[in-house]
Amino acid sequence: MPRNMRAADSLLEAVYQAELHTDDEPRYLRRQKPVEIRRKKFTGRSWLFYRRLLVVTLAGGAGVAVAYVGGKFLLYSPRVLLTRPEQIEVLGNHVIGRQAIVDKFYADRGRSVLRAPLGQRRGAIESLAWIEQARVQRILPNRIRVEVTERTPVAFLCSGTELFLIDAHGVILDRPTDQEFQFPIVTGIGESVPRDERERRMQTYQQFLKDIDLVKSGSSERVSEVDVSNARDLRVVMTGLAGGAGVQPVTVHFGQGDFVGKYRMLVDNFSLWQANAGSIQSIDLQYTRQVVVNPEANVAGSPAANHSGRRSVARQAAAGPPKQKLH
Repeated sequence: MPRNMRAADSLLEAVYQAELHTDDEPRYLRRQKPVEIRRKKFTGRSWLFYRRLLVVTLAGGAGVAVAYVGGKFLLYSPRVLLTRPEQIEVLGNHVIGRQAIVDKFYADRGRSVLRAPLGQRRGAIESLAWIEQARVQRILPNRIRVEVTERTPVAFLCSGTELFLIDAHGVILDRPTDQEFQFPIVTGIGESVPRDERERRMQTYQQFLKDIDLVKSGSSERVSEVDVSNARDLRVVMTGLAGGAGVQPVTVHFGQGDFVGKYRMLVDNFSLWQANAGSIQSIDLQYTRQVVVNPEANVAGSPAANHSGRRSVARQAAAGPPKQKLH
């Protein structure tokens, strides 16, 4: 019995000591799971990936080599050099000479056509007065094509003692000696007038010709001179207003608008005015619903004549032709 009691005491003491050691450690401490290190095996799938990578690398290198060799060929090969004027094709020129256009490519002689700055050459060609628009393109391996649109003159321009041509945009052009033109003569503008102002006045000139042709076909052919110096008064010298074979020039002041109405009134009443006045050198149609015949002759006389000239202004009635005192 005592032996059994000692054994029981020893067991209790062992359990007690075990509990003391357990209280010193975390109660829920779990065992760490070891990390498994996987070693990637060199499989057949990996070989396929590296083969593709190798092929792409080789193809890229070959492409770079071809591009280098091709670029060197296109920039320096004798087959792509611009060496002769015949390699430049010029289309659309009728007035401007071919040589004037070819000269704009002088700096590109002996160089590859790919190195020619086409934008700069186009601008240089369009700086020529007769060229309105130009198109420049490369024709491989060694040609350049130039297509130009030349300006269209609409009138002669009298500036001082010289006679030029002028287009609808107010660009003054040298008159070619080997071509003939038939236009009215425009006066009152020159190089001193700004380009945009010249263009506005030439638009008025063209609108006038268009309007009088609407009233009577072929009327623009009777216009011999147009003075656009005064933007508020278009002064026109016309012939054949009396009809038949009459060629006496008459100066007509058309003002700045309503050319259709004013010219229709002129055509309908000129014979009547001429029958009353005998001879007509000029007619003033600037003012609405009134006409002055030979105003310069009226103003140039004595004070009595000036007074009489002022009475030559007649107001047009609402119906019927205008009535005025003629001199």
